Amino acid sequence: MSIQTVIADTNTKMNKAVDVAKEDMAAIRTGRAHPSMFAKIMVEYYGTLTPLSQLATIQVPEARTAMITPFDKGAITSIEKSIRESDLGVNPGEMAQ
Repeated sequence: MSIQTVIADTNTKMNKAVDVAKEDMAAIRTGRAHPSMFAKIMVEYYGTLTPLSQLATIQVPEARTAMITPFDKGAITSIEKSIRESDLGVNPGEMAQ
């Protein structure tokens, strides 16, 4: 194995480690809402676990408020359940439109 191969392999592994660290840092609770805090939430949607980001838009209009707007209104109950069961420690509530 040449030195160039070792350097390329090490560089790839280090970049992956940095990406994972960035994802983990984004999930740290700072007292402010951020869309990335919902990145790992999976929702059961028609019998399949689906990432929340594929089912809804996530906006943060205020520092302590996140607004999740599902593309399919029928998924609201499943989304609320997944958020409630996550370890985020947030309390979802449905807003009337």
